[in-house]
Amino acid sequence: MTDTTNTEPTTPERSQWVDVWHQFKAHKGALLGGIIFIVIVFGVFIGPWLWPYDATYIDIRSRNQGPSLAHPFGTDQLGRDTLARMMAGGQTSIAVGLTAMLLALGLGSFVGIMAGYFKKLDGPLMRLTDLFLALPILPLLLVMMMLFREPLSSAVGPERGIFILIVVAIGITSWMPTARIVRGDVMSLKEREFVLAARSIGTSNKNMITRHILPNVLSPIMVSATLGIANAIITESALSFLGLGFPPDFPTWGRLLNDAVQYLQDYPERVFWPGLAISLTVLSVNYLGDGLRDALDPRIRGR
Repeated sequence: MTDTTNTEPTTPERSQWVDVWHQFKAHKGALLGGIIFIVIVFGVFIGPWLWPYDATYIDIRSRNQGPSLAHPFGTDQLGRDTLARMMAGGQTSIAVGLTAMLLALGLGSFVGIMAGYFKKLDGPLMRLTDLFLALPILPLLLVMMMLFREPLSSAVGPERGIFILIVVAIGITSWMPTARIVRGDVMSLKEREFVLAARSIGTSNKNMITRHILPNVLSPIMVSATLGIANAIITESALSFLGLGFPPDFPTWGRLLNDAVQYLQDYPERVFWPGLAISLTVLSVNYLGDGLRDALDPRIRGR
């Protein structure tokens, strides 16, 4: 007698994060962007330990040299190795981008969750968000740098004070898009069955937000985080390029651009390296954000 039992192999169910990874891998631009960003981060933070030249070492005899085996990116007007200064400047620029992004993300997520969950707070918080969106960001940043640069530098030191000031200035002027996105997702989640069920059994607002709402809005928060890094790096570079960022002896990519412009006619290649570093970092982070957005969107992931 023939066995007619269905013996077709069953495909094991994949977890959500496995699906996210498979969708992310399918986005070639995001995968390449992630690899480039990791290489840049490792290069600027580990490279100085392997490179024999110090970013602050002055050698007048070697000034204004072109690219060579000893100095692949050449030297500046004081004989400092450009590659060493690029790595040191990358540390500062990326650190500012990450820290400012965390501040903006925290503010935006808090405002968005409060506005979306508590109806009474929605109006005032959204009007506050609209007010910040209406402000001219670059003039506001310039005013903040001019007003608080000297007091903070005197209180905690020039480098640390300017770092804190730039991070705070960028953070408090870039949280608004995150707040609007998170608010919309929270308002949608409030009407979902699992939230209504949790509310019906007397779950407190605190537990409702931390256990049910917040985990389900992590996707847009993560996407905002990647895009926020790129925005913060560009803003810091613009401030340093305008001479309102870190002091001249403290390298950042924007500061290196500012120094290179002064010698543009005689040494135009000096503009190329910091400009390339900023462009590659911002593009890689943007592609990474696009890939995360597609991978974390259940509508796209389910196709």
